[in-house]
Amino acid sequence: MDYPIRHLRETDYDQLIRLWRRAGLTHRPHGRDSYASMSSEFGRAETCILGIYDGDKLIGSIIGTSDGRRGWMNRLAIDPDYRGRGLAGWLIKEAENFLSGFGIKVMAALIEDENLPSISAFQKAGYIHGENILYFSKRSSSED
Repeated sequence: MDYPIRHLRETDYDQLIRLWRRAGLTHRPHGRDSYASMSSEFGRAETCILGIYDGDKLIGSIIGTSDGRRGWMNRLAIDPDYRGRGLAGWLIKEAENFLSGFGIKVMAALIEDENLPSISAFQKAGYIHGENILYFSKRSSSED
């Protein structure tokens, strides 16, 4: 079966959030993942928000961003009914291709340690777990 991948638009926001919920993906609907915050991300030239479809149903997504030095893979989600078909790998590759177009040579992903499907998908895509790396963040609110 053919599962087309396309760039998502602002009008796809509700469908994207529903997918994240089905996939059990942690998100911040009142902060950085709110409609207001995400609407600007849909239009950023160096950001791709990709979706993979079965007919009209959004069954997977990934957000690829660039900080100018690295490409960052964010919010990889696959509908639980579609896992195990290699869809995550396709999305990762498409986001990598997009970011490579900006000259980005290093791709990275931050994955919560309980998110075993994402860990597996990124390992299969050739990503290496840097056990000596500690992640620090400073947030303006608990929703960011």
